[in-house]
Amino acid sequence: MKQRFGTATAFAIVVGSMVGTGVFTSLGFQLAEFESGFALMFLWILGGICAFCGAVSYCELAASIPRSGGEYTFLGEAFHPAVGFTAGWISFTVGFSAPAALVAMTFGAYLEASLGWLNPKYAGIGLIVVVTALHGYSHRSSGGFQTSFTLAKIALILLFCGAAYVLVSTPQEISFLPQWTDLRLVVSGGFAVSLIYVNYAYAGWNATTYVTEEFNQPTRAINHALMAGTGTVLILYLLLNGTFLTVAPVDAMKGEVEVGFIAAKFAFGDIGAQLMSLMLAIILVSTLSAMILAGPRVLSRIGNDYPVLGWLGRTNRHEVPTIAIATQSILAVIFILTGTFEDILVFAGLLLGVSAFSTVSASIWMRVKRGKPTGYRMPFFPLPPIVFLVVTGWAIAYTFVIRLLEGVFAAGMIAVGLGLYLLVRYVTKRSYTDVKTSHEVSR
Repeated sequence: MKQRFGTATAFAIVVGSMVGTGVFTSLGFQLAEFESGFALMFLWILGGICAFCGAVSYCELAASIPRSGGEYTFLGEAFHPAVGFTAGWISFTVGFSAPAALVAMTFGAYLEASLGWLNPKYAGIGLIVVVTALHGYSHRSSGGFQTSFTLAKIALILLFCGAAYVLVSTPQEISFLPQWTDLRLVVSGGFAVSLIYVNYAYAGWNATTYVTEEFNQPTRAINHALMAGTGTVLILYLLLNGTFLTVAPVDAMKGEVEVGFIAAKFAFGDIGAQLMSLMLAIILVSTLSAMILAGPRVLSRIGNDYPVLGWLGRTNRHEVPTIAIATQSILAVIFILTGTFEDILVFAGLLLGVSAFSTVSASIWMRVKRGKPTGYRMPFFPLPPIVFLVVTGWAIAYTFVIRLLEGVFAAGMIAVGLGLYLLVRYVTKRSYTDVKTSHEVSR
């Protein structure tokens, strides 16, 4: 009997992919734009609503196009293979390999801060090797590892929030009720840029669509995982940011990256930073694991679709795409050793937003192209994709205007993806022509 992932693993992939460094670092940048408690919490609510709207759109696409690969598969089927290939290129580099390198290095840094004797770079590489081995063996070892560490992640976050509220000596006087002045903040440029950070923190709600063909009852598993996972993460994000704002002064966190450490220090004293370091290290294991589990399925699908890249689609005896998993992990290790991933991550949120925007657009186009799907149908169509496209499009457009350099780099990445597609198509066509000619000569 073939091994497959269950609904629990699907849920663990969603939560594991979403909850990473973003929620523990972005509040400091948001506070540099505005300090309203309501506007800050509304950011995370709006990000969660966008994630829900995107999730139901992806659910419908996954039911209509039941193949692994995520955006690569959806955009290739809805629009053109070139669009899908470019999305796959973005997923492989900006979506998974580079962030996996950052997560691994951050894991090493947190572990060093807690234990004091580890080399953070080699600790991160060691984690990649261990997780790659587990995910490259079988679905059972992969799913069990992902589920266990995701449940540990949820438990640790709940424990941190509960303990911080109870033990903080002087809670901050911050109001989360709306004021008239908040309306001006919500439509400001600072809010739009902050939303990009929030959307990046929510990135990962679509992770199960990369592994569609490896689930038992794919439509049911993906639907339940996306809804339950996104809802769980929304609650966790509101709890975390509410805790940060309650236990630590705004001035102490404004413009700072390590808001989690700062909040822990105010809540628990000097020992708080060490405890927070260890907690974040454990939390990031699940994040890296989800990236190494889901991301290589894009490479595997590309390998299956393009003969010249067929080696990427090879599987082991458990039908796990070991070559694709190893390839992504090797690239992540190269990023760690060279540090070149840092430039990519500057515009990662923007580029992933463009990819998700295009895919949700595809959910509308597929309705036009094929009519109503016979399987899963998103509720209240076309409201969810419209809400997602309006909010995400506004944030992307505003960011392109005021962050021109990031926009240029994003356009460059898209151009590279298109160039690679043309090269692969040319080599494939040339190989086919050579084979055909050799057959004709042999006759």
